Amino acid sequence: MYIKRDTTGSVTAASLKSGGETAEFIADDAPELLEFMENKPEPHQSLEDTDQQMARVMEDVIYLLIDKGIVQFTELPTVAQEKLLSRSSDRGKVRGINLLDDEDILG
Repeated sequence: MYIKRDTTGSVTAASLKSGGETAEFIADDAPELLEFMENKPEPHQSLEDTDQQMARVMEDVIYLLIDKGIVQFTELPTVAQEKLLSRSSDRGKVRGINLLDDEDILG
């Protein structure tokens, strides 16, 4: 493995290939490399989490604009209307399931 270090000597990047800033060779089982690999963020996972959260924020913003009369629901593209209605319906079903407890179930 080839690495890059910062001014304190800590590993800041790693690559399977030598080149550019990752020119120093280090053993795959070197403690500082293992520490770097354990602590490095996983951008794809965090981006996916952020995307889901951002989609919910945008949905809330759209409904806020509609509630304030700034945008009318019918002004949205048909595809957007359909997706919002579908998600709203799905959320209602999930909420309905989550609101039931053992006493609410009729036998």
